[in-house]
Amino acid sequence: MAWQTEQAGLGEEVTAKGKKRVKRDAVADIKKAWVKVLLPLYLFTFLPFIANAQTEPEYKMEVGAGVGLVSYQGDFNGSLLKNPQPMFTLLAKYKFDPRRALSLNVSYGQLKGSSKDAKTYYPLTETYDFKNPVVDAGLRLEYNFWPYGTGFEYRGAKRLTPYVAIGLGMTIAKADKTIAGVNLPIGVGVKYKLGDRLNLAVEWAMHITTVDRLDGVSDPYGIKSSGLFKNTDCYSHLRLSLSYDLWAKCRTCHNDRD
Repeated sequence: MAWQTEQAGLGEEVTAKGKKRVKRDAVADIKKAWVKVLLPLYLFTFLPFIANAQTEPEYKMEVGAGVGLVSYQGDFNGSLLKNPQPMFTLLAKYKFDPRRALSLNVSYGQLKGSSKDAKTYYPLTETYDFKNPVVDAGLRLEYNFWPYGTGFEYRGAKRLTPYVAIGLGMTIAKADKTIAGVNLPIGVGVKYKLGDRLNLAVEWAMHITTVDRLDGVSDPYGIKSSGLFKNTDCYSHLRLSLSYDLWAKCRTCHNDRD
């Protein structure tokens, strides 16, 4: 009887171990099956992004165009929103790195104003109206708050970033005669990477000039003033632009970006 009881106990132990082994084998088979299913799916999903991160180039230049509104501020208008006129721009940028770029902008538009609705009295016998064509050309340094890009060509780059810009330009206006002077553009904006090489930007900039005859009138009060930007005309420019990347940077030069 004791022998039979011992044999029965051994049989139950063997059976329990067999069940555990079968259970472990079943779990292992399930894991292998999941690996076979998920691994191809993982590679199919993420491999293109990994490949892009390794092969997509960084570009040195942008060329593009913009359209927007220009508003005159001077003796006959003190509002940023009064009498906006269309303005068109051609632009080119050289990108030093994902944060900094040097931008060349050439714009054409018209400056419009009138003494009729001015809140200040002017010593003029009749209402004075003007609509003068203006050309603006200048260089600016742009600084992005965050590294700008798709994220594939530069580690940590963002598709969306705000930026600031400051530079030096030339203003040429046609009133009763041609007026030319220097302007200081100061602007802020937001840019977004639409595609690998396509960029969209919205920008507002104030152009402070050194001349007081963009409206065709020089100091209607007849008050003498001194200083580079005292008693001068200005204009603000709101612009939407689209640009395309050119001139891929050599991949062996990427090490200097870390």
